[in-house]
Amino acid sequence: MLNLPAISKQHLIIFTRYPEPGKTKTRLIPALGTVGAANLQREMTEHTRFHVQELQKVIDISVEVRFAGGDSQLMQDWLGLDLVYQSQGEGDLGSRMARSLFEAFQSDATKVIIIGTDCPGVNAQILETAFEKLHSFDMVLGPAIDGGYYLIGLRQPIPELFVNIEWGTAQVFQKTVDIAQKLNLSYVNLSPLADVDRPEDLPIWEQALAREMEK
Repeated sequence: MLNLPAISKQHLIIFTRYPEPGKTKTRLIPALGTVGAANLQREMTEHTRFHVQELQKVIDISVEVRFAGGDSQLMQDWLGLDLVYQSQGEGDLGSRMARSLFEAFQSDATKVIIIGTDCPGVNAQILETAFEKLHSFDMVLGPAIDGGYYLIGLRQPIPELFVNIEWGTAQVFQKTVDIAQKLNLSYVNLSPLADVDRPEDLPIWEQALAREMEK
């Protein structure tokens, strides 16, 4: 068992990447350039962190950042000392998510949710709802409009949900639902939200910022 800091029964894992130019948001480089794409990665992660902090004012959760690129020191310098940082490690996205879930449950969590930072519509209310749904369902999923998902929550590790899936394709959400049905898992879907992955998605981010400014 890993020597991780104590975590709450309700545990949130944020998957992100250190914003190094040329290595992040690569599909947006044609529109934004390497530095612009990295800056967007930085801003979107900070946006997610803000909403997670709002959630922590309402419910008792522990938060962990699983990062790719960079190192723990760079992540701390960027996002602060009050978060737990762990490298995502090797393997495809599925194996990295499955590993992070397994380790959280090993550390006595009873509800674990993973989110990315690509979906500016994720807010404290949606996250609170997701944790509430895990009282009643084995799995909660947040479908992304592009066919993936922006959130997955479980009450126990279920590695089958993360294998034989072509990550980054439009079939990810449906394939995950199909696996859940074969395993007889009870599940519930949250509201569909849009990812920001491609140049044509940039207005989604700009609209999200405008809404934040209005509050």
